[in-house]
Amino acid sequence: MDKFRQLSASVIPLDLDNIDTDMIIPAIHLKSISRSGYGDGLFSALKELYPDFIFNNAKYSSGQILLSKANFGCGSSREHAVWAILQYGIKIVVCSSFSDIFFNNAAKNGLLLIALPESIINKWIKLSLEDPDLAMTVNLLNNKISFNKEEYDFDYDPYRKHCLIEGLDDLTYLLSQDTAITEYEVKRG
Repeated sequence: MDKFRQLSASVIPLDLDNIDTDMIIPAIHLKSISRSGYGDGLFSALKELYPDFIFNNAKYSSGQILLSKANFGCGSSREHAVWAILQYGIKIVVCSSFSDIFFNNAAKNGLLLIALPESIINKWIKLSLEDPDLAMTVNLLNNKISFNKEEYDFDYDPYRKHCLIEGLDDLTYLLSQDTAITEYEVKRG
């Protein structure tokens, strides 16, 4: 997993609630047993159905921060949705709420999810739809997010924060604790 500390990048404003995992990566793309090759399938059904869908707009093609509304990642528990988002090039998703399973899958794969009040999300989506060149800055070290001269604090689980900053998934975190585990085993005899 890549280390993450801070990112300043353009935003992809997805003005929708209840984005489910089948919308993120349709089942037709789930034919591989590999963890790679999903980025091209990101939102493919919506891209086909709606020519004006935000992911068809070249002005937003370099965005690394996805901004959306409530209940992002609902539906099935497929981890492929997180893989597709990361492989597309998105590093952060900012919404007012996330599905619990999606949130856990994201944390385990290095995708930072930030929840902010819906009023802020709605304002920022409107601003980014008006100006595709606006950039957002996220600093995980001090839990700050800024956009269009506004700055907010966000909460993030300390364990997950440590893992993202150090680039550790659950297994590499456990392996990094080898000395402490060995010392404990010796004490317990």
